This record gives sequence, structure tokens and C-alpha cells, in this order.
Amino acid sequence: MNGRSTLNRLLLALCGLVLLGGGLLILFAGFDLYRRLDVIPPAGWPVATPHDVLVSNADRLRWSDQGWWWWPAVIAVLVLAAVLALMWLLTQLRHRPGAVHLGGTPPPESVELRGRALSDAVTSEARALPDVKQASARLTGRATGPRLHVALTLTDHGLPAPVLRALCQGPVAHARQSTGLAHLPTQAHLHIDRHKAHRAE
Repeated sequence: MNGRSTLNRLLLALCGLVLLGGGLLILFAGFDLYRRLDVIPPAGWPVATPHDVLVSNADRLRWSDQGWWWWPAVIAVLVLAAVLALMWLLTQLRHRPGAVHLGGTPPPESVELRGRALSDAVTSEARALPDVKQASARLTGRATGPRLHVALTLTDHGLPAPVLRALCQGPVAHARQSTGLAHLPTQAHLHIDRHKAHRAE
């Protein structure tokens, strides 16, 4: 397990524990379990009976007296937290393996190749292909079953078919040989470089 996976799992576990604990405490109050089970709620906990609310009228008035900036600041912080959470979620959906197991399955010695190193190697070799102006490569999926995504920008006179053939026979084939992966699914996106129209005199 790489450092990124460990950090993600720790953050998920921490958020889950906080949400679970808060939800259980509110449910206890909603079903009046504190009184029925003769349990003392945490000190300062605002919701202890079914009739309690999280923010009382006195609290709302007290915070409203702080000035006009208070509620906009609260809303801005909540929006920022929501945006950061959404960005983190999208990052998890675009999972990239930190390393690739050579041979496709973890050997006893656990020999691995850094996923970034393989992506950089494919990118460098793809940029050197004829009629290719720009290239980028990235890995997604699991360490034992990675997927390769390649984006190529062709020159204005480049033809997709020869470039795609050169990509498969060159960088992609070399990536499979170097990792020992019998099957490396590859998705290629080809774009034509936009150029300004030349004015005829």
C-alpha cells in the first residue's frame, strides 16, 4: 500500500468515525434513549432530548449580532469545504496506481515499477514519433491490472493511422515488454494541432 492510499484510508476512517459518532448521538436524543437508558449525554452537547434543536433562537441572535460579515463568512467556508470534498472525490475516481507489479502479479520479492516512471517513459517515446507535436501518458486502474491512456497532438500534416500504428508498435509495445504484462489495455486520444489559416496574396 502506498502513502497516498494510506492517507486516503485514514481520512476516510476519521471522517466516518466523526459522522457516525455525531449521528448516533443525535439519534439517541431523537429516540429519547438518554432518558430511557439513564445515560448522561456528553458535556455541552446541545441535543439531549427529542425537543432540543442544534441551534437555538438565542444562539442565532447572538451570532447575528456579530456583524454583517458573519453569515457570508460561514457560507463561504461551507462552500469551500464542499468544493474541496468534491475535488478530493474526483481525484479518487481518477485513481492512478503508484506502482505496477512487474509480470502482472506480485512476485515473492514484490518487484515494482513506479507508475509515474512508466508514464514518463511512454510520454517521452511518444513525443519522438513522427508527426507528433505533443504527447502525454498516464496510468489508471490497479497495480496488477493497469490501463494506459495516451493523448497525442498531431502536426497539421500528420495522419492518424500511421501515428496510431507507430504508437502501438513502439511505446505501447515497449511498455508491455518492460513490465512483463501480457495485456495492457491502452486508450489513445488523437488531436490535430490547430494552426492559423495562411492568407493568400
